[in-house]
This record gives sequence, C-alpha cells and structure tokens, in this order.
Amino acid sequence: MLAKRIIPCLDIKDGTTVKGTNFVGLREAGDPIELGKLYSEQGADELVYLDITASHEGRKTFTQLVTRIAREINIPFTVGGGINELKDVDRLLNAGADKISINSAAIRNPELIDDIAKHFGSQVCVVAIDAKQTDEGWRCFLNGGRLQTEFDLFKWAREANDRGAGEILFTSMDHDGVKQGYADDALRKLSDELSIPVIASGGAGKKEHFRDTFINGHSDAALAASVFHFGEIPIPELKQYLRNEGIEVRL
Repeated sequence: MLAKRIIPCLDIKDGTTVKGTNFVGLREAGDPIELGKLYSEQGADELVYLDITASHEGRKTFTQLVTRIAREINIPFTVGGGINELKDVDRLLNAGADKISINSAAIRNPELIDDIAKHFGSQVCVVAIDAKQTDEGWRCFLNGGRLQTEFDLFKWAREANDRGAGEILFTSMDHDGVKQGYADDALRKLSDELSIPVIASGGAGKKEHFRDTFINGHSDAALAASVFHFGEIPIPELKQYLRNEGIEVRL
C-alpha cells in the first residue's frame, strides 16, 4: 500500500506566509523559507507554495522565491498561482519546483492540462479545485474563491483526470480554516471515481481529521496550513498517531 502523505501548504502574499478562514481574514504566519525548512526537518512528505493573489492581480508567480526555496529545502514542492502558459511552467521548474498547480487557468483553458502533461509529464501537473456546495451542488470557483463558475466539481475533476493531470488538489471552501474536518464525503466520491491521487484540503483541526480523511475520504494525501503554522499539531506527533491508527505513513 502506498504511504499516505502529509503536506503543509504555505499561502504566500507579498512574500510572507498567510492564513485565513473561508479564504478571507488573512493573518501572517511567518517566513516561507524558514517554515518550509522546519517542515522538511519534521518529516513533511511534500510542500505546496501558493501565490494566492497572483491570478486575481494578473501577475506571474514568485520565481525568485522558488529559486531560494529549492536551494534550502530537500523534499518535493509544488508551486501555484498565476500560471497560465507553458513558459510559466518551464520557468518554475527551472527555478527548482518539482510540480506546478493550476486552478483558474485550467478552467479557463482546459487544454493547458493536456499541454503540460505532454511537454513535462503528468507527474508535474497538479490541478487544484476550489469548490463549495451551492443550491446546484458542488460548484468550482476561480481567482482564489472570488468567482463562481458553472463547473461541477466531479465532472471537472474527471475531465482534468482524463486530460492528463497527475493529481487533484481539492479544497472545500466551506471547510477552509474552520478546523471541523475535511469534506470527506466529496473526497471519497472523487477518490473512488478518479484514477489519479486526490489531495484533501480545507478543514484540518485535530489529528483525528487526518485519520478520517484517509479512512473515510479515501484521500491519498492531506494538506493543511494553520495547524502546522501555529504549532497546533507537530508533524512527527501526527505521523506517529496515524501509524498507531494503522495508516501507512513515512516516519
């Protein structure tokens, strides 16, 4: 059985790590490189760095920061935000990123997924989906949760899978920062319908939530931010707990 992955997520705004609730109310959480080094030393399996206002502000992701991260950190990391074309991907991979995450750009131009998979390999392409439940069901949102689309979460995830995405990173906007657990019902449906790994995001508040998303949500990886940034759940302690609960993790 493949080991389940623990992935701290660092949302970057103006060069600083920030964290909010339901995508608003941001507060500073520390230096992105120092936090990344700490998580690497503590046993995180991967990191995700997201330039959270890049798409909204229409600018390119923080290439210089990516270069510095790659110099300091020895575990795989994904970067996202403002990636709209192949040359953005090329620039970030050359700066040292292992994978890139696309969200708004993929919905606006789904063929970008095919192009990235063809040029760089599916393993490089993480399709991030921000969604929330509406009267019409789960709907996808653009621009850091600012703009609702008509895209259905499950149909869009299947299309991204079929186009060559390597992973789906699903954030439930209703669960983000609330610390009441992941959207495990939706995650289980995604995991059971797709042929690629699904990363759970939004809702971690205690160790049991990680266990539940692996067991009940069938998630392949669990991403979290504030519980790590503010020292609420140390990664070594979390991994030992999961191992004791019978979940395969790398210690």
